[in-house]
Parts: sequence; structure tokens; C-alpha cells
Amino acid sequence: MSNPASRQDAAAPHVAASFKTGILAEMPHLRAFAASLCGSMTLADDLVQETLLKAWAHAGSFMAGTNLRAWLFTILRNSYYTHHRRYGREIADTDGLHAAQVAVAANQEFHMDLLDFRQALLGLPVEQREAVIMVGAMGLSHEEAAVICDVAAGTIKSRVSRGRARLAGLLGLASGDLPDMSAPSTPPSSLPLVR
Repeated sequence: MSNPASRQDAAAPHVAASFKTGILAEMPHLRAFAASLCGSMTLADDLVQETLLKAWAHAGSFMAGTNLRAWLFTILRNSYYTHHRRYGREIADTDGLHAAQVAVAANQEFHMDLLDFRQALLGLPVEQREAVIMVGAMGLSHEEAAVICDVAAGTIKSRVSRGRARLAGLLGLASGDLPDMSAPSTPPSSLPLVR
């Protein structure tokens, strides 16, 4: 009597040889199918390689006498869809041009800059703060701000200049980095004068 396990071991080299021959015969068909799925021969070759590795690793699950091509095509198709699901939304952007177009600056940075500016503005003496706000933020001319504050236009110019320099220092900027406040942003005739 022979042991059934020894019969399987004796048949295993024969199955392995026919399995290897069958896989080699199917490679051109796998490559053509992969190319039709991917549209790129480079990706198709990678997909075929992955399919062959999976097939070889799971050779024990293949049932002799069944359709080897169908089994390999199923592995290839499943590998393709897994890869497509995983990497399908990726965009090749080696030079970063696409990322630069869709990148949006974080809102937090601007919010924090605004908080820093408000804190620095509150650090100015009251006279400088109101002069900077009237000329810089409200767009009033030096003369209009002088009328409102009941001081000479030269005094407003001096307060704005000193306020800007102090703001720049508090914000850690060079005074040239602050916007020019000498010209109003809107025409003075369109602004109501409050006394």
C-alpha cells in the first residue's frame, strides 16, 4: 500500500512544471489584457509582474484541469482595480505646477496676522493710533484728519509717520514693508466729514 501523501508529493513536481509552463504561455495574453486596462505598457508590465507573483504565491489554490488563463486574468483584473482604487486619484506632478494652482493659503495665517496687527495697533499711543486709522484705514487725507482732530496737518503727518514706524517695530517689519498712507484710497470728496 502506498501512502496518499507520498502520491501527492510525487505528483507535485509534475503539477509545478505544468503550472510553470502554463503561466509562461499566458504571459503575452496577460500583457495584452493589462495594456488594454492600463493604457500604458509600463504600468501593464508592472501589473503583469504583480499578477505573476500573486499567482506563484497562491499556486496551491489553483485547481488543475481548470482554466488557467481565466484564473490569471481574474488575478490581474483584481490587482488592477485594487491599484486603481488606491492610486487612481493621484496626479503626476513632478514639478509642482498643479499643486501650486490648487493650493490655497491657510486662513489661520491671515487671521493670526490680523490679530497681531490689532494687538500692535493697540500698543500705539492714542494720538498716533487715531491718525494711523484715519489716514491709513479710512483713507482720509492729512488735511481732513487734521480738521477732525483740530490740529495742524503737519501734526497729523508726524503722528502717522511715528505711528507707522512704531507699528513696523512692533510687528517686526521694516518701515518700508508697510503700505503707503500718504495718498487716500478713495477721493476725499466722496467721504463725509464728521466734526
